[in-house]
Amino acid sequence: MLDMGDADRLREAGLRVTAARLAIMRTVRDGDHLEVDAVYRGVRERVGQVSLQAVYDGLHALHQAGLVRRIEPMGSPARYEARVGDNHHHLVCRACGTVTDVDCATGQAPCLDPVDAAGYLVDEADITYWGICPNCRVKST
Repeated sequence: MLDMGDADRLREAGLRVTAARLAIMRTVRDGDHLEVDAVYRGVRERVGQVSLQAVYDGLHALHQAGLVRRIEPMGSPARYEARVGDNHHHLVCRACGTVTDVDCATGQAPCLDPVDAAGYLVDEADITYWGICPNCRVKST
């Protein structure tokens, strides 16, 4: 079943509506900071045969259009999420790699003001908090 909201978002972004792109958007939305392989498996479950390259290309197009967000925690493959446009940040577990959204710490976007912006007009801050998630903390005790 097609999600007309996603189809409309694709059209508004100037992208062709395809079954693969719709499946990518749904998979990313239903997932939790998914790596490309997980998106690929989810798309195959939804539409059947699709190439890994088509998923890479689709993710790239959706990211460029601002329909999905790509994050790259240090030492981890790129991950994708559907939460876009709100300048939220992430918590990453050093033990298991779980990524969790966290809203801005204080104030309005970009949340943090640099001491010296060097003439830049800052419109976004990308913050990654690192630590040990509750599940890994329980496992280690």
